[in-house]
Amino acid sequence: MDLPQLIQYDKELLLTLNGSDSLFVDAMIDTLTTATTWIPLYISLFILVLKNNENVRQILLVVACAALCVVLAGTIDDTFVKPSVARWRPAQDPEIGMLVDVVDGYRGGRYGFFSAHAANTFSIAIFFSLLIRNGLFATGMICWSLVNCWTRIYLGVHYPGDILAGLLWGGLVGTLVFFLYRRISHKRLINANFISSQYTLTGYQLSDVDLVLTTLAATWIYALGKACIVGGTLL
Repeated sequence: MDLPQLIQYDKELLLTLNGSDSLFVDAMIDTLTTATTWIPLYISLFILVLKNNENVRQILLVVACAALCVVLAGTIDDTFVKPSVARWRPAQDPEIGMLVDVVDGYRGGRYGFFSAHAANTFSIAIFFSLLIRNGLFATGMICWSLVNCWTRIYLGVHYPGDILAGLLWGGLVGTLVFFLYRRISHKRLINANFISSQYTLTGYQLSDVDLVLTTLAATWIYALGKACIVGGTLL
């Protein structure tokens, strides 16, 4: 399959997955894709880092690495990749733009390759998953990223190919930043002193990990509740 065929398939897949006739789903997606919705999650991650590192230097190093993930994954994309590749967002695409189901008239910016939402969230998810080393935590963070990716397709502002490229770049960035963190911090991957029912393999308290997961679940419940109100349904 050559590139034009892949691009055409990408467009057809987008039109299949994009949008719905449900005001409930529209409202839920609009909430989940909004950056401010996830502020409690970011705060809980900061609390996790704050309570489980021994000094200010270690705390700042983790925070700096998380920020570096965002810069490398999303800022480079928005600043250099999107204007260079210049691939239309689906909702802006002259060929299929009028066929795309949009919510509240939102069509995003002009170009969409690749998805900064996908790159940013997946880089953060991968970095913290490697840092914390807890299966349930990693599952929750990856699901958080994938939910954000789904919202972008639903809203018609990214093709599935944009999302896939963003995930690949975000995963690479998150992994490389983690190894940079390891090199600077000189921490061992697994510390035998932390192998217990109270800590992850890298020494993070499970009770603090649970705070992040609880915040994540509460945010999803909040989005559902808001959708019930805005969408006018008791689904």
